[in-house]
Amino acid sequence: MPAASTADAARPRILSGMQPTSDSLHLGNYLGALVNWVGLQDDFDAYYFVADLHALTVPTDPQVLRRRTRATAAQFIAGGVDPTRSAVFCQSHIPAHAELGWVMNCLTGDGEARRMTQFKDKVAKGQSASVGLLTYPMLMAADILMYDAAYVPVGEDQRQHLEITRDLAERFNTRFGETLVVPDPYIVKGAAKIMDLQEPTAKMSKTGSSPKGLIDLMEDPSRIAKNIRSAVTDTDAEVRYDPEGKPGVSNLLVIHSVLSGTPVADVADAFAGRGYGDLKQEVADVVIEALTPFQQRMSTLLDDPAELDRILADGADRAAEVAHATMSRVRDAVGLLPAAR
Repeated sequence: MPAASTADAARPRILSGMQPTSDSLHLGNYLGALVNWVGLQDDFDAYYFVADLHALTVPTDPQVLRRRTRATAAQFIAGGVDPTRSAVFCQSHIPAHAELGWVMNCLTGDGEARRMTQFKDKVAKGQSASVGLLTYPMLMAADILMYDAAYVPVGEDQRQHLEITRDLAERFNTRFGETLVVPDPYIVKGAAKIMDLQEPTAKMSKTGSSPKGLIDLMEDPSRIAKNIRSAVTDTDAEVRYDPEGKPGVSNLLVIHSVLSGTPVADVADAFAGRGYGDLKQEVADVVIEALTPFQQRMSTLLDDPAELDRILADGADRAAEVAHATMSRVRDAVGLLPAAR
């Protein structure tokens, strides 16, 4: 069995990525994923990538994709990912992702691919059923297996994709011998689930939320405050934490709690006898205060694209070392003839 880490044998490796599908991540991305990535750097050999190849499954303007790729990487760093400790890179800068993705395609049955929940859901919502969309989970499996990741941070919506990754790794190892690390899910305890401000029973989402339901990390503070003031609550004037009975109010309490570091119960107690207007105003203040230094760091990073590109190149160099070792094992295992030197 290959080692779980060659760069840092004392720590298991962990890997995660985000697509550059917008100019700004939203508060759900930040509190549900990015904040946790920062903490994971202390215990893991971390690899974080911008999934720009995955972004090609929908029609994309080339200039927009390049801009959003840089912006997404910058937001990783502005959010606290340290590129001197973690590899920060673009998926497309490591051609081996596509190569290993092809190997995973060849191990996957057509029916197996078509049963993937996200494929069915996206096609049902009108997205073109391209071969790229169908094989998205196989490329995601390649992303993970490329880096011998012992763990992958996942939410419920990604659990099925990790399961097919595990299945494909085990299938490969059974057919060709012990070659790939079978990763385990890493569930971050206490990870915040931020809901849509207008539909508080649904997760905040770039694809599912309306502009008024989102809090974009790079949004103007006045717009952030406006969206929070217009957040859906209920007709009961009592501020209390009750996710089922009062999802809108509970969502605001969670946002305040995570950003202020105050327990939810204490935040709710502080608003006893006060109205929703007071709660919304204070949540807006807390959010804007928390995002101000993030936005300042973003401005600095985006003002120097050459330095940002250098950081991504350094991360790609580090990732490429691992990718080269993995693909050498894979090519040998499946019987591909090595190139003469």
